[in-house]
Amino acid sequence: MKEEDIRRAVRERYGSLARTGSIGCGCGCGAGAEDTSPGADSISIGQAIGYSGTELGAVPEGTNLGLGCGNPTSLASLQPGETVLDLGSGAGFDCFLAAKAVGPGGRVIGVDMTPDMLERARRAAREGDYGNVEFRLGEIEALPVADASVDVVISNCVLNLSPSRERVFAEIARVLKPGGRVMISDLISPLPTPGYLLESEEALVGCLPVQQDDYLDGLRRAGLTDVEIVEEKPYPTDLLTADPAVQEFLATHPGEQEAAVQFMASIRSGLIRGWKPR
Repeated sequence: MKEEDIRRAVRERYGSLARTGSIGCGCGCGAGAEDTSPGADSISIGQAIGYSGTELGAVPEGTNLGLGCGNPTSLASLQPGETVLDLGSGAGFDCFLAAKAVGPGGRVIGVDMTPDMLERARRAAREGDYGNVEFRLGEIEALPVADASVDVVISNCVLNLSPSRERVFAEIARVLKPGGRVMISDLISPLPTPGYLLESEEALVGCLPVQQDDYLDGLRRAGLTDVEIVEEKPYPTDLLTADPAVQEFLATHPGEQEAAVQFMASIRSGLIRGWKPR
């Protein structure tokens, strides 16, 4: 698929989720909660992907849409007074958690390309009186953020949606201050993604993993150091197996069944960390 087609599909998918407030229909689906339907409980999904009950109760109502695959704020070691940038901030869930960690002397910037998500996030910020949080419209491949202006970049199951991750990695390096760090939660696999999944729009806007060596090497090529996977856990793949395009392909290509099962079993939810040299 062409880059702009992927962006259009992602924007439409997540704009619809923002308007309806549906829970757990993105990468949060199948993250270990007992109920992973569109009406699934946001608390159980949040706990399944790594958030504590305290964290889930500390954010404004309507911002936890169950779309992540981990908790990037948990290992980011956010400090009072720091500036944090969230790539693909959605309804603002991780931004509001970060805002409490950095305190009134800190600052949190959320960037998202979906106007409906930004509207939901900005409304929550106003109603919750989050004076240290702002949300900007933009694409993560061309961030509306100044050079060397943030201490920490976080992202939660968003970079796997980008049709140009190399540009995202370069942007992360550009906006980080010297000595700054990035903490990404995303879906990864040691195996390359089968071609039939790369042609599936449903897979591309949902839970398609990134080959982990490409992920780590891409961050290193952008100039980041000490890049590593600091935590990973198996990730259920019910969304991929339920994709009609995937089912059709496997039904007509029975010889691919074993490789497909092996690939889907390899998918992990990983926390990836790196640093910008001083």
